[in-house]
Amino acid sequence: MTTLVADDGVRLDYTAHGDPAGRAVVLLAGFKAAATSWRYQVAPLVAAGFRVLTVDLRGHGAAERPGAVAMDRRGRDVGAVLDALDLHGAVLVGGSMGASSIWSYLAQGDADRVAAVVSVDQTPAMLNAEGWPHGFYGYDESVADTYFAAGIPDTGKGTPLARRGLRLVRLLRAMRGAERTLSPDELALLHDHATRDWRQVVATATMPVLFVAGADSEFWPSTHAAASAALAPRGESAVIARDGHAANVEQPREFNRVVLEFLGRVAPAR
Repeated sequence: MTTLVADDGVRLDYTAHGDPAGRAVVLLAGFKAAATSWRYQVAPLVAAGFRVLTVDLRGHGAAERPGAVAMDRRGRDVGAVLDALDLHGAVLVGGSMGASSIWSYLAQGDADRVAAVVSVDQTPAMLNAEGWPHGFYGYDESVADTYFAAGIPDTGKGTPLARRGLRLVRLLRAMRGAERTLSPDELALLHDHATRDWRQVVATATMPVLFVAGADSEFWPSTHAAASAALAPRGESAVIARDGHAANVEQPREFNRVVLEFLGRVAPAR
């Protein structure tokens, strides 16, 4: 684990794997998840010749926990990582809130350092509205201010945990050590995340973007992947069968195949 410091003095952490001369793949985990949740992706990406960086943004994993964090700050932290490591032609891979953090970065800054983006089971607009039925189950204008006030609602969708078998074992291993309770600051971040709409950012992204969805996601319909890809000038989508929201964890072999095939076409390791 290596430390770097954001512009406000907060410590972020990352771990580097693979050939330093390879194209950088920056893995950004979702809400409450640590960088170690990418444990099933590191070795295959390294074997394909990539330099892999697993990152803990503030408030997550081994990084510093300074208190209140908003999505704009998470976006700036993504930029801090790219700048501190002087990365060019990087691939940004974000799971859940990690994907939204990529859109936050692109909305605020310079996309010149980014060669491609992979969004992992994250709709760019969580609020269901006219023309966008791909948001969080049950989340619409009538409950926009209160839906996430106490945490992440149980939607009753997806495969029940007790029936996931090996998928659940992988999930428990990947999320080991994650706290289930949410602080007031974390609830505020969750609400901020839920109210953002990144569709315009997606629509103006010039790099190739792959939207991956879990067919059995417990949070939103997998149709978000194709709908999001249709917004992006160079968008593609993939839906992984028998897979939940933690798409890279529950079905890592198929997830890795899909992502490596995409990268082999649009951003090879060399």
